[in-house]
Amino acid sequence: MAEEFSFTTTHICKQSGARTGIFKTPHGEIQTPIYMPVGTQATVKSLTPKDLEEIEAQIILSNTYHLYLRPGNELIKKAGGLHTFMNWKRPILTDSGGFQVFSLSDMRKVTDEGAEFKSHLNGEKHMMTPEKCMKIQNDLGSDIIMQLDVCTEYGTSYEDSKKALERTNLWLKRCYDVQKNPKQMLFPIVQGNVFADLRLESLKLAKPYVKCGIAIGGLSVGEPKEKMYEILDVMKDELPTDSPRYLMGVGSPDCLIEGVLRGVDMFDCVLATRIARNGTAFTSCGKVVIKNAKYKEDFTSLDPECDCECCKNYTKAYLRHLFNAGEILGARLLSKHNLRFLLKLMSDIRKAINEDRFLDFRKEFYEKYKD
Repeated sequence: MAEEFSFTTTHICKQSGARTGIFKTPHGEIQTPIYMPVGTQATVKSLTPKDLEEIEAQIILSNTYHLYLRPGNELIKKAGGLHTFMNWKRPILTDSGGFQVFSLSDMRKVTDEGAEFKSHLNGEKHMMTPEKCMKIQNDLGSDIIMQLDVCTEYGTSYEDSKKALERTNLWLKRCYDVQKNPKQMLFPIVQGNVFADLRLESLKLAKPYVKCGIAIGGLSVGEPKEKMYEILDVMKDELPTDSPRYLMGVGSPDCLIEGVLRGVDMFDCVLATRIARNGTAFTSCGKVVIKNAKYKEDFTSLDPECDCECCKNYTKAYLRHLFNAGEILGARLLSKHNLRFLLKLMSDIRKAINEDRFLDFRKEFYEKYKD
């Protein structure tokens, strides 16, 4: 497995302690810290693999739960795996689907054996066990696979959060026992909600299973951002230094910066493309709601500091027209822009770290960016 995967820290910023690195996978090297566009159902909505390469996406994420239900992992296996099926040649990470299963609330039942749930598509009953989760991801052929875990929402009691982390660890052992594919790296997931001692306990339990990567789950699920940062601070010095650290489901510009400051190497979130489809764009000065009337006769670029197709070729007035007319191109252009914005932000972060000026970069970013 060491031959297929490795992680090397390339620089530690003297000003901040943040780090850059190189994560080697069977489908290519990833420069960290990195943001991963989300292609839940084997597609990043409205974008082609060529679009993603153009905006310099190094790795994308797909979802085990959704692909299991449709079109089915067996079909994807027959197609030659997820890379071949969707024509993406770079690395892929698949989430275990645990978050989606536990989001079903009244449609699922959880025991030590696994999670029984009803499909959101047709109500059909399914059982997701750690072993089945690994089998599905083996069939998908993703580079990085996630254990089945129990994700609790903000506000969950201490007792229930402790039970969830204990079950997560129980499931981790079972995932680890059946995962034998050397071309796939299993990431353990740290749970514990917003309780510092539970986070440290979960991290301690997960560490023996860390080979080349660890994930932090159960954050950005309703808690204030300050509470998330507090939990990341608690874990920072205890996280493995020789593995990439993945903060699951986090992807707003400010959270990317704060996460990197706290030692995180990998991020993902549907936010960028979701808000794009609703007409909201990230820009260097903050969010722009392009449907607003003030942009009706604004013939300037969406973001003069952005080098994407949208910003180089189209005006705010045109983008507003597309959304008001219900044209698909508007959502496509804004999706491509938002992802490029975040990927360029991560590139700029890596550059600032390597030049030992990440705290200066952070300060300059906040002086301009108004959420």
